[in-house]
Amino acid sequence: MQMDTVSRGLEHAFVRAGVRSMQGYVPGEQSEQLDVIKLNTNENPYPPAPSVMEALRAVSADALRRYPPPMSHGLRQCVARIYDFPVSGVFCGNGSDEILALCTRAFVEKGRKIGYFDPSYSLYPVLATIAESDTVEVVLGDAFGWVDPPLDAGMDLFFLTNPNAPTGMLFPMEKVEAFCARFDGVVLIDEAYVDFAVSDCLALARRYPNVVVSRSLSKSYSLAGLRVGYALGAPALIAALDKIKDSYNLDIVAQQLAVAALTDQAYMHDCVQRVCNTRLWFEKEMQARGFALYPSETNFVWCKPPASISAQAYVDALRQRNILIRYFSAARLAPFVRITIGLDTQMEQLIKETDAILEASHG
Repeated sequence: MQMDTVSRGLEHAFVRAGVRSMQGYVPGEQSEQLDVIKLNTNENPYPPAPSVMEALRAVSADALRRYPPPMSHGLRQCVARIYDFPVSGVFCGNGSDEILALCTRAFVEKGRKIGYFDPSYSLYPVLATIAESDTVEVVLGDAFGWVDPPLDAGMDLFFLTNPNAPTGMLFPMEKVEAFCARFDGVVLIDEAYVDFAVSDCLALARRYPNVVVSRSLSKSYSLAGLRVGYALGAPALIAALDKIKDSYNLDIVAQQLAVAALTDQAYMHDCVQRVCNTRLWFEKEMQARGFALYPSETNFVWCKPPASISAQAYVDALRQRNILIRYFSAARLAPFVRITIGLDTQMEQLIKETDAILEASHG
């Protein structure tokens, strides 16, 4: 008890008030049990491309001894080549999360605000709090579709996840473009799940000087453990991110493996198609069992269980059967669950356990 009192006193003396009072980002549970079916953090169920493992084995001791290329030039050139984008318009980061954090530091003046949709990626308000910026939460309707953000709310930066999370829904390109064209600040279009979608917003990064598109290798490239993301936008915006990034923000292993993964586009697209095929089958199975599903353009589904069982009870029942899915306790999200698409065998097991849970819920 005495140590707790001392710790609280030290926190008050040394830790910023804003950090003391804030709620940190809560990532999905990472279970250490080997027999758990893990469908709660949107990881790709398939392994990375064989070329990635070859690149890992080829990393030399001398490369590890030295500092990595500070600007990740080889990786930037690879991204630029794939998307026919100027190298000066490419930034590479320690996951797309680093890119998001840098945007709050590079583009938001003191006293100005950061905007985002609600619901969306729950890291956004955390980043805004760290940056000591006020926020504008643009509340989506009951169907979670597009709502025009205000243009006169004092925002310097708007985070726009597309496809959105946790709903998995893709916003219409014409709506997104109309907003980008009218907005006075920077629009960061977070396309972490875009490889599973039928369209993307990269053309907007080419067309508008205030648009940055960020992407991740975590989902479609099966490299969540590597932590690599990249952004594409106007060279002036990219240069601002370069000014404030860590000196060596991407280690040599991450740079070399990311190049190997990006170079094998055929492998990535094959894995993505397999995930999408499984998702379509799974959606039909869940709908047949009374789940209300929202249209997904990602590697997960956002759904509401039937009236016989609450979302929380469904999550808890699956956990007892060694299956993890994601639950958000915020009042508006509490009726829903998010389920990552895994291997066919994993999804079949989830369906089997769901049947047993629903049967029990009917008494």
